[in-house]
Amino acid sequence: MSAPSPEPCTCSALRRATRALTASYDAALKPTGLRVTQFAILRHLDRLGPVPVSRLAAEAALERTTMGRNLDPLKRRGLVAITPGAADPRERRVSLTASGREALAVATPYWREAQSRINARVDPATVSAVAEALISAA
Repeated sequence: MSAPSPEPCTCSALRRATRALTASYDAALKPTGLRVTQFAILRHLDRLGPVPVSRLAAEAALERTTMGRNLDPLKRRGLVAITPGAADPRERRVSLTASGREALAVATPYWREAQSRINARVDPATVSAVAEALISAA
């Protein structure tokens, strides 16, 4: 008698899918020198304007320390500026530089092409529904 096949692990399947998705966006953005995580940070900053690192981390659903590590290469490239807060010099505020805006403008068509290619394969409404269901379950 053979053992029943194990139930597929939803977590493993979604992790494989997100790795493949990230790789697809990273490949599309390669000509710009940005990874999709960096592109997303630049988009958040473009939308929010100058913000504390902790708020940017919350907006991006990242731990503050992870955000700090993600900001380092962007700062080295001159795409973001990190300055002390006016009211509290211990606060670190992040802003998009002119070079960061230019990099975002150059990268956006590459991102849009990847987005269109992925959306043609996976319905965006389905992605949103899965995300909402999993976020609300957490």
